[in-house]
Amino acid sequence: MKALVSVKRVVDYNVRIQVKPDQSGVVTDGVKMSVNPFDEIAMEEAMRLKEKGKITEIIAVTVGGAKCEETLRTALAFGADRAVHVKEEGEIQPLTAAQALAAVFKKEGAQLFLLGKQAIDDDASQTGQMVAALLDLAQATFASKVELDGSKAVVTREVDAGLETLEVDLPAVVTADLRLNEPRYLKLPDIMKAKKKPIEAVSFASLGVTPGAGLKTTKTAPPPKRGKGIVVKTVDELVAALKAKGLV
Repeated sequence: MKALVSVKRVVDYNVRIQVKPDQSGVVTDGVKMSVNPFDEIAMEEAMRLKEKGKITEIIAVTVGGAKCEETLRTALAFGADRAVHVKEEGEIQPLTAAQALAAVFKKEGAQLFLLGKQAIDDDASQTGQMVAALLDLAQATFASKVELDGSKAVVTREVDAGLETLEVDLPAVVTADLRLNEPRYLKLPDIMKAKKKPIEAVSFASLGVTPGAGLKTTKTAPPPKRGKGIVVKTVDELVAALKAKGLV
């Protein structure tokens, strides 16, 4: 069974985000970039399924410019067998990315598509669902547990009422939630081996995808600064302070 795992290059989660002076976006020049944390979880899950003998080949895929090759090398160090780089410079919107990923999935003849539930840069949480819709496949989002049983996948999700278990037919799309697993630390030998693994470069044109621009960012602004806190000694003082601010 082939598994396709999407990995996205984003600003590292430890970096303090700065908004550009013209409010056109966030500063990325000279900023540390890394694999989207939820995609790391998806890659780790693919590796665990492979170690159980449920998956025979893992293919990492990313959509983006030349610098995204570093992201794929990280995925290969995790244990992916090979990688596909859909090369495209500039902004890539979720629908365009989903169309490219769907085309790669179809081309590879994979049975399972794993990716993070969202990317921490735009927090859109829609690419996986779009891929499932484009391919007319079953989907199980926000997975906290994944089990493969022949031609089916059993996925546990965290919902407001507790845990929900879904059984979907393969091929299917599964998006990884935070508590699905904890990604392993990469070892130096694995990082060195990753440099020799193959990366196939493809273009939107070769996949039959036409880049679109359905969304336009009009303004990016930092969150408002928090006001200075005060110390209260009694509940009455707390209630009075909240009333004074119009919060109660």
